[in-house]
Amino acid sequence: MAEDVTKCFSRIVFLRSAVKRSRGPSPGMPQTTCPPGTMFTPPSGFSPHLAGTEPGEEEEAPQEGPVPGACMADGPLITSASLETLIQNLVPTADYYPEKPYVFTFLLSARLFIPPPELLSRVCELCIKQQQLDQSPLDAAKVRKFGPKLLQLLKEWTETFPSDFREEKMVGHLEDLIHRIAPCDEAYWKTMNQVLQKLNQKLALMSQGEDSVVRLSLTASSISDKLASFKAKPPPIQKDMLAICNDPYTLAQQLTHVELEHLGHIGPEEFVQAFVQKDPLDTTQPCFSDHKKTSNLEAYVRWFNRLCYLVATEICMPGKKKQRAQVIEFFIDVARECFNIGNFNSLMAIISGMNMSPVSRLKKTWGKAKTAKFFILEHQMDPTGNFYNYRTALRGAAHRSQTANSSRERIVIPFFSLLIKDIYFLNEGCANRLPNGHVNFEKFVELARQVGEFMTWKQVECPFEQDRTILHYLHTAPIFSEDGLYLASYESESPENQVEKDRWKALRSNVLGKT
Repeated sequence: MAEDVTKCFSRIVFLRSAVKRSRGPSPGMPQTTCPPGTMFTPPSGFSPHLAGTEPGEEEEAPQEGPVPGACMADGPLITSASLETLIQNLVPTADYYPEKPYVFTFLLSARLFIPPPELLSRVCELCIKQQQLDQSPLDAAKVRKFGPKLLQLLKEWTETFPSDFREEKMVGHLEDLIHRIAPCDEAYWKTMNQVLQKLNQKLALMSQGEDSVVRLSLTASSISDKLASFKAKPPPIQKDMLAICNDPYTLAQQLTHVELEHLGHIGPEEFVQAFVQKDPLDTTQPCFSDHKKTSNLEAYVRWFNRLCYLVATEICMPGKKKQRAQVIEFFIDVARECFNIGNFNSLMAIISGMNMSPVSRLKKTWGKAKTAKFFILEHQMDPTGNFYNYRTALRGAAHRSQTANSSRERIVIPFFSLLIKDIYFLNEGCANRLPNGHVNFEKFVELARQVGEFMTWKQVECPFEQDRTILHYLHTAPIFSEDGLYLASYESESPENQVEKDRWKALRSNVLGKT
């Protein structure tokens, strides 16, 4: 049976093979840092590599100024530091600006230790103190050197983590800073207004898109059991996929539309908030204790499950063996086109749907279908060796994306459940803090690498033309529940043993009211 990814997301049970490649400590040594050899530079400027302190310098001495900035991958890495030191390293001065990889890494991971409004408040306090912004008159020459750097930091923060600014406190901190530096240059007002305008537009689009995606996923879920109440088979007016679209490439394109839309709504912070835990040094409540703010991520997991069940439903619905075999061959071709496009999530959902027990038990149907291509695709997504074949194909797609000459070649849609597992594994395998209380920053460098790759892939615009009829069907077509699938399967090919016969009898009684 295909894995229920919703349960996988809520419980996250790892494959044994994944444990073998642990970068983290053994269960008896939870405070060990991750080996530095596991890190490499991701594409499109999201490299998380940071230069460490110079030899002989104390990492945890915030009074000496910020740790030197990040230098891609040439110098030593910051492996750990106090939270205060890391915050200071984020704050620009007249002569210093943190490297973009550091900004991304720290803003992503800091929410495990300090809520974004409190972090921005600390940044404001440090800026005011270091630049003497509470003095009158201001040192105009100094502020003019510092102002553009501060605005750049705020711009990066609002663009990369816009959801942080849904809280009014965040915008209040922005306005306070601008009020303090604007007297030295009126252009700062114009720049900040542009930043806030773009932020408001982005937040509005995010809210609209999120509401739409979540509403669709919940609507689809709400009708999933209705089909099971039909008498063994759906009514004649119920359309099937082949009646809507009989071209595998076209369907693969439309599936890619759905995938990229979901990806586009998932913020990088959701990966952290999905596994947020109470900071052991925090005597108050953990960050985001009220809600984890992972609705987009969860909606995407529901979409994967829906596609699995939709594929299984489409195969089990036809009354004739020849028609069922035709549907199997069609979805094999769709899966192959998804692989060629770089849409690994839809590919895995299709394979999972075809491997569900109600489908796989249809031996007569499978015997009539041409399945050579299916076994090749199964081999590509084989979990053996911690999905070695898939990871190799993913690296190939990522390389193609980096060197692409067309938007079609830039598409990389990872198998999302495995990405979530990798991040969960990293979170569980390495401690957030070391015994001395320092933040295990090396762990978050690796986290930023994984999330940074995702951020690069999700920014690709889908190059395919939308077919609204197909998209509507994908989102709203009724699907069987698990019991409905088994019942339809037994109605198509009779039970082969007593266990199946007993289950069939129980299903007919419970679902159809027959004996």
